Amino acid sequence: MKIAIIGAGINGLYLAWKLAEKGEKVTVFEKKEKIGKEACSGLFSERILEFIPESQILIQNQITSVLIYFPKCTLRINFSKRFLVMNHFELDNLVFHLAEKSGAKILLKHDITKPDIITLKKEFDRIVGCDGPNSTIRKKLSLKEPSFRLAIQGFTPKKNYTDFVETWPSKEGFIWKIPRGEKTEYGIIGKPKEAREVFDDFLKKNNLKIDKLESGIVPQGFIIPKNSSVTLCGDAAGLTKPWSGGGVVWGLTAAEILLKNFPDFLKYQKEMNKFFLLKIILSKIAIKMVYFLGFNASWLLPRKFKIEGDFLL
Repeated sequence: MKIAIIGAGINGLYLAWKLAEKGEKVTVFEKKEKIGKEACSGLFSERILEFIPESQILIQNQITSVLIYFPKCTLRINFSKRFLVMNHFELDNLVFHLAEKSGAKILLKHDITKPDIITLKKEFDRIVGCDGPNSTIRKKLSLKEPSFRLAIQGFTPKKNYTDFVETWPSKEGFIWKIPRGEKTEYGIIGKPKEAREVFDDFLKKNNLKIDKLESGIVPQGFIIPKNSSVTLCGDAAGLTKPWSGGGVVWGLTAAEILLKNFPDFLKYQKEMNKFFLLKIILSKIAIKMVYFLGFNASWLLPRKFKIEGDFLL
């Protein structure tokens, strides 16, 4: 089958790699002139190795827990699965080469904002939108928009090989500190209009000077069209974890569900509903409860517990 994948991020490249391996004729359209996501923490659970075993060579550090600093208490959450620190840009390029080696055709500097869905359907049997938070395919299908948060990150040159992440919750997100081995990362996720001001205030209070400040929007939703020939995957579908904003493992999980049901996009949509919807709803409720107790009744929270970092429930 002739498959068009719009967007050469991690999800689009992964699908191109696996579909090409199955013998499908895959073309990936990417509007940027190079592969690789710049603004991302690159903190993935060890599940990433199940999807992309070759990424083992990219590991910079390993994380076993996170400290959450509420105003009157500190929680330590241990992860049942380790988190691995990697460079997202390098991960994207690794999968890019795997996709090309498998026979996928990847076209850079190809913007598909002009052709409509009908035109694309005439040339391709299936179309998959993996074109990020501001998905053109999602807009062309007239689907609802996800909600958005803003993520900002920067680095200090201080080496840090500790095995835990530190976080400071805010009312609408949190600030983080990630030990990346040869450097230390600081960042924030929060409301787009407030995140930069809150982050700057935190840096000033802690006398921190940040290099290479970058930002990106993080979608939150669940938008899978009921369409037999066009669908969405990853950030284009708003698939990010409600608590952290991380989307790589969730997106790759969705990609595997798509591959399992390919070329039946309607079955993919049903399987996605079955797998993700309840998890998203319950996770949002759990996060609201923890935040409420952390800021208002912290004595009710256990100081130490264990979770599964990708799927809380």
